[in-house]
Amino acid sequence: MEKKIAILGSTGSIGRQTLQVIDNLGAGYRVVALTAGGNAGLLADQVRRYAPELAVLSDLTAADALARSLQGVACRVEAGLPGQVSAACHPAVDIVVAALVGFSGFIPVLKALQCGKTVALANKEALVVGGELLQRQGLLDRERIYPVDSEHSAIWQCIGAAPVSQVRRIWLTASGGPFRDWEAAKLPGVTPEQALAHPNWRMGAKITVDSATMMNKGFEALEARWLFGLNLDQIRVVVHPQSAVHSMVEFIDGAMIAQISPPDMRLPIQYALTYPERRESVLPGFDLYGQCWSFGEPDRERFPCLDYAYQAGEIGGTMPACLNAANEVAVEQFLKGNLSFTGIPRVVGAVMAEHKAVNQPELADILEADRWARAKAFCLINDQ
Repeated sequence: MEKKIAILGSTGSIGRQTLQVIDNLGAGYRVVALTAGGNAGLLADQVRRYAPELAVLSDLTAADALARSLQGVACRVEAGLPGQVSAACHPAVDIVVAALVGFSGFIPVLKALQCGKTVALANKEALVVGGELLQRQGLLDRERIYPVDSEHSAIWQCIGAAPVSQVRRIWLTASGGPFRDWEAAKLPGVTPEQALAHPNWRMGAKITVDSATMMNKGFEALEARWLFGLNLDQIRVVVHPQSAVHSMVEFIDGAMIAQISPPDMRLPIQYALTYPERRESVLPGFDLYGQCWSFGEPDRERFPCLDYAYQAGEIGGTMPACLNAANEVAVEQFLKGNLSFTGIPRVVGAVMAEHKAVNQPELADILEADRWARAKAFCLINDQ
């Protein structure tokens, strides 16, 4: 049976790799909808190649430009958040690949799950900010959310059909980023170019900086909590510079199962698209001869974002939305040269300290926490 796919964020790193995977898989996979933020040129190229029924840009001006460039092409063009939701809930779509960056992916993921779609989830922020709400609405179904992050895909593969009661803990591996061996005194001088030079992975700018601060690993811990029904104290982070072991599951009898593969996002993307089957891949096999792997504890003093994420998860309510919003603003300003690298955790911590979390939040509460935290973060940065 043909699988019909919507890719939310098709011009980003995960979106482009998803299209590569679909190319390699061949017949049986059809692109129905493609969405992006503002890259009208690349999205137009993708539309001409994959012939989706719907194309969406969040940026309204860019969407107008896209519509003009696609005159005569049989593809409907929509814009903004309503367009992203249209793609997520398209009646012909079976699988929604959620690869939008940051908070922008939350509502489309929420709506896709409410519409009964299967979601191949690469947007971890959707569960960071909205996991509690999704749980209350009964939407955190392991049969409908397929993790695409390499670490969560690894856990998914290792757990299999085992009930969560048989899991003692999971181990999220982290490369440690480009600064894992730097002295703390050097970190304030980190440049955006240095932060974007990840030693193992090629990703978008936002997630690459999050990896450098280890906020990304904190987000992954919060995501894993909701994906697999675990307590935060069952989720451990371990630094593994070689990025060969993508994560591990430790069971109550002491057995530990790991998923091992080259650091390439096309493998977890393909597994999410072909599940429950496995298909041949163009990726090279993993040669175990000559391998030398190491594992160590993260340095939480040099990289406090990891603890901020755990603290936000423990407080719950709207605090994770506050954490995410402050971090998005801080990372954006760092990349623009308006904030130091060590200013990122400083801003996040300061915004969290002033936020009064709303318990059992509804959607409106999450949106308001996001708005408030962004405004507060901007104020703190402008006043420095």
